[in-house]
Amino acid sequence: MSALIPKTFLITGVSSGLGRAFAEGALDAGHAVVGTMRHSKDADAFAALAPGRAHPLQLDVTHLDAIPAAVAEAERRAGSVDVLVNNAGYGHEGVLEESSIDDLQRQFAANVFGPVAMMKAVLPGMRERRRGHIVNITSMGGFITMPGISFYCGSKFALEGISEALGKEVAPFGIHVTALAPGQFRTDWAGRSMDRTPRSIADYDAVMDPIRAARQAKSGQQPGDPARAAQALLALVEAPAPPTRLLLGDDALGLVEGKMAAMEAEIAQWRELSRSTNFTA
Repeated sequence: MSALIPKTFLITGVSSGLGRAFAEGALDAGHAVVGTMRHSKDADAFAALAPGRAHPLQLDVTHLDAIPAAVAEAERRAGSVDVLVNNAGYGHEGVLEESSIDDLQRQFAANVFGPVAMMKAVLPGMRERRRGHIVNITSMGGFITMPGISFYCGSKFALEGISEALGKEVAPFGIHVTALAPGQFRTDWAGRSMDRTPRSIADYDAVMDPIRAARQAKSGQQPGDPARAAQALLALVEAPAPPTRLLLGDDALGLVEGKMAAMEAEIAQWRELSRSTNFTA
């Protein structure tokens, strides 16, 4: 077996959760990691994970104007970025009618606009070198939907679509783009990291109250292991022909496969109406 060639990873949001697991897995495998974090207090602990190879970088990905300089600084410290992992983001929980447009804008700023700005910052170098891999952390919620997280699902649907289209644009340059879509993993996503809109419309109680209670009760008990997700990421970036999207977890597989079957049935049911809109010969 050929020896692993060390890479430089740029991973956003490494203070906790999957981002921290991804960074630790890459460092343990011998790679260099520039990890972004919003708060400087987290920098020393990150640097101590692997002195000389773990490079903390303070950045809030919603501050779009700061991203080009941050990426330049990352490459100054650790060398050309081989793998960008757009992990930073959060979940918003709230019935659409109860949630504000400001909630939506914040959700898209973190989950869509920030990742796009990161991609734009690394692409010139990757294109010049004719190699690179962009991994966008989406979600099974980027294909399936659940009531009460409409803004979150919308942001992840958007990132999935952008990832797939971008992959087709940059494939001629040897650059891969993968949407990595986790199911439920044992992180703080559904706990302290979740932004929750207060309830205000009683008509939604029967739908939303049990969902919110169940999600909060399950926080910390999710089936997905972040360390194993990190190993999947490492396998992904070593693959010579990586997939356009990769689901992580039995729950993600089952729910996505179920939706695909339902979509096929619905398309078949409405096929004649779909075909009725062409000009007649």
